[in-house]
Amino acid sequence: PARGHEKLKEAIVISEAMSEYAQKQAARYDLLLPENAGFLEGEEDEDTNTISQDDIADAVDITSGAKYFNLHLSQFGPYRLDYSRTGRHLLVGGKKGHVACIDWQSKDLMCEMNVMETVNDVKWLHTEAMFAVAQKRWLYIYDSKGVELHCVKKFNEVLRMQFLPYHFLLATSSATGFLQYLDVSVGKEVAAIGTKMGRLDVMTQNPHNAVIHLGHSNGTVSLWSPNQKEPLVKMLCHRGAVRSLTVDKTGRYMVTSGLDRKLKVYDIRAFKSLHSCFLPAGASCLSLSQRGLLSAATGDIVQVYQNILGERPVSKPYMAHRLRGQIWGLAYCPFEDVLGIGHGEGFTSMIVP
Repeated sequence: PARGHEKLKEAIVISEAMSEYAQKQAARYDLLLPENAGFLEGEEDEDTNTISQDDIADAVDITSGAKYFNLHLSQFGPYRLDYSRTGRHLLVGGKKGHVACIDWQSKDLMCEMNVMETVNDVKWLHTEAMFAVAQKRWLYIYDSKGVELHCVKKFNEVLRMQFLPYHFLLATSSATGFLQYLDVSVGKEVAAIGTKMGRLDVMTQNPHNAVIHLGHSNGTVSLWSPNQKEPLVKMLCHRGAVRSLTVDKTGRYMVTSGLDRKLKVYDIRAFKSLHSCFLPAGASCLSLSQRGLLSAATGDIVQVYQNILGERPVSKPYMAHRLRGQIWGLAYCPFEDVLGIGHGEGFTSMIVP
């Protein structure tokens, strides 16, 4: 028994020494990495929004640096864009008819064509093998080689599109004031809702519950579901027309911008405004990343804001980048620190750490 007691004491002493060592090691690692993961940090008096994309591309490794690039396409712009759900493939559509899909990481061109009429929006469907293009008159479906699969004449004068991946529905909003849903698995129209609110050119979806948010010229935002002919909710958000809106991936927060040059953050669960800020030129395009960064385009400048979804208003941008042409489309690439920008002079891929 005495031997057993001694062994037990030794084991206790060893385990205590081990835990003390582990605590010391953990404390050391805490000291090594005191900052938050990932984000840019300037020197003592340096603003991170003054750091240029060229500086970032030079400072990071070659693979990350290659994510900053420009496609100079001044002939057929301005451009709208969409990333596939995996974040690997990029689809761009120019207002004057140029449509192309690219594997942007390897820079391989999958297909390129000119549809010879106005392109209002482009959207990937459930895989990288098919995409939808909202052209001047009708809605067209193409495969990744550029072969036309369908021309859906029931959907005319479409301005904006959203694909609901868990329902296999393509939601479209038109210049005639209709919100329509196309079931892409069988190719049938599921619902056509006359909103009676005029031209519908501001649209997004709530990725959490697939509710469609539409912005209107009277300053309201309406929420829609395909099985209801009336809006689920109508919110008065701005004193002028709504220019752009976006919803974060958790479905809790909605960010809107309007002609009154205000940027407002709403808690959708309570339908209340959390805070708003004044942008001197107003924001024409908004996009939220998976990590909660907000990008807002004003004219030819895109600004990125950090911690915008909290209770406190944000005073200065986290990053800024000036482009050559008027910005027409913004989208964060899923699973990458990359912001895609479609503008009058083509497409720019911007690194956003």
